[in-house]
Amino acid sequence: MPTTPATTPFAGLSQRLPELMARDERRLRRRLEGARKLRDPTRQQQAATQLTSEIDKAEARVARRRAAVPKLVYPDALPVSQRRDEIAAAIRDHQVVIVAGETGSGKTTQLPKICLELGRGIRGTIGHTQPRRIAARTVAERVAEELGTTMGATVGYKVRFTDQVGEDSLVKLMTDGILLAEIGSDRMLRQYDTLIIDEAHERSLNVDFILGYLKQLLPRRPDLKVIITSATIDPERFSRHFNDAPIVEVSGRTYPVEVRYRPVVDPDDPDPDEDRDQLQAISDAVAELSAEGPGDILVFLSGEREIRDAADYLNRLSLRNTEVLPLYARLSAAEQHRVFHRHTGRRIVLATNVAETSLTVPGIKYVIDPGQARISRYSTRLKVQRLPIERVSQASANQRKGRCGRTSDGICIRLYTEDDFDSRPEFTDPEILRTNLASVILQMTALDLGDIAAFGFLDPPDKRNIAAGVQLLEELGALDGSGLTQVGRKLSQLPVDPRLGRMILEADKNGCVREVTIIVSALSIQDPRERPIDKQEAATEKHRRFAEPHSDFLAYLNLWAYLTEQQKELSGNQFRKLCRTDFLNYLRVREWQDLYGQLRQISRGVGISPNVANADPDKVHISLLSGLLSQIGLKDPEKNDYARPA
Repeated sequence: MPTTPATTPFAGLSQRLPELMARDERRLRRRLEGARKLRDPTRQQQAATQLTSEIDKAEARVARRRAAVPKLVYPDALPVSQRRDEIAAAIRDHQVVIVAGETGSGKTTQLPKICLELGRGIRGTIGHTQPRRIAARTVAERVAEELGTTMGATVGYKVRFTDQVGEDSLVKLMTDGILLAEIGSDRMLRQYDTLIIDEAHERSLNVDFILGYLKQLLPRRPDLKVIITSATIDPERFSRHFNDAPIVEVSGRTYPVEVRYRPVVDPDDPDPDEDRDQLQAISDAVAELSAEGPGDILVFLSGEREIRDAADYLNRLSLRNTEVLPLYARLSAAEQHRVFHRHTGRRIVLATNVAETSLTVPGIKYVIDPGQARISRYSTRLKVQRLPIERVSQASANQRKGRCGRTSDGICIRLYTEDDFDSRPEFTDPEILRTNLASVILQMTALDLGDIAAFGFLDPPDKRNIAAGVQLLEELGALDGSGLTQVGRKLSQLPVDPRLGRMILEADKNGCVREVTIIVSALSIQDPRERPIDKQEAATEKHRRFAEPHSDFLAYLNLWAYLTEQQKELSGNQFRKLCRTDFLNYLRVREWQDLYGQLRQISRGVGISPNVANADPDKVHISLLSGLLSQIGLKDPEKNDYARPA
């Protein structure tokens, strides 16, 4: 006579599963279904005993997570705190919610608390994405501080090269690139019960890809909540994308900001100062704002070099009771933290557009906006990704203006004319419309997400750009008529541009993986060699030691060997000083080394091992050419110059 369900050793186990974390529930439910098919009573009992033990542990984990939720306190001054009941109701009643508000409204720091208050973060982690590493780290530290916990406990963060997320962390800050990478191993994103996609208005390639993927995923994950935050820049577009998801708007700036236009060269001035440049214009603006009274000044600049030049210029002025601080993504964590420390006197913060939306620098009363930024664009004609300095859009300019006036009346000085502002595009083009799509197509094909032209992007990319991306992947041997090739599958696992990844794969055949990985790592970052404007000859002389007569690529190997030798012999501080003396950027050197280590580790995972003996330079160049087939030039002996082949 068959055993009735009521008397099986598995009775009651299935009722306990819905209270577990989602990943544990799915795993144990499958185990339970398999165990029920066992015919042998002894094996049934053994399986039931083991399952009971695992369910007990999983229940204990849920209990620990529930007990780890700290007391939640909301700063009354933040607009999000005042609207938290409305936001909580929207999250509770809808799968997707758009929270739109001015910079500084508290969206980033208070939304995880609202989710915790709703009971999210228990059966899965609250994933919270940021567009930049510096933002992921600083936001995690801020949220942990407000919750009164240590980093890696209730709140953790994960960025490239760093993972400080504990086993029982309830809130996980990360870059959007990390979340994108996790889709490969967790297609249903079951480790999360809530996702907060922050700063979505920046419309980075990663964010657009994530939003398109979530639109496909949400019907299959009805338990997953998604909160999308945006500055007040066209939030209706996100709402339409998710079937008219509700929008909760919060006001951020509570004090008026006066805008003053002080162009570097005034077109209406009959006697303009032709010698006035941007640095002089910034200096004049600082003097004007200093006369207005106390308060910190935030100056937006387009890159590290511009920041260093401005810092040198302002420091030479010996401004009374004034500290000049840089702020950009490649600074060390300690140097980045300086802008958040309490201080006396006036502080001038020189920042890239990382401070436009991703970070809120405290105490800013004044903003100086030269109106420019480096914006990545792909040239289909030259087949290269460029980083030209361009005028920022009206939306970006208004975001910059919004960084002051949070604690009192603010002033924003724009170093261009009002007519110039009015002539600018309303929004910055989404990254997907201005980038090489080869990497996107490669990842989509590897994840089996279908045709890129049919994918649910907010703004579908141009068909010509799609064709160019496919053509490049075919050139690299990653795609053929039947889809992804073996080369393509390996390429999709390397976290670099497909061209550069192809070089590493070819190097494996030619016995020069170590050398090519060093070169590829260098090509993936900004050049660590620096040439300050006022010391170009001295820098050139220092760098000449690493030059290779017939190959700029091999010069990277010479530099790497020199740095490796010096780092073994010198202390950390001595090595930093050496880099400074040799006109090498220490932070970029570290990034170079970190990326090399990561690529070497990942390469081993796809069956590629570095060589021990030094490789033949010809083999190195042959490997590099495999990723640059369409960029080979022809030398004209008469003109002694190069030209792209027709």
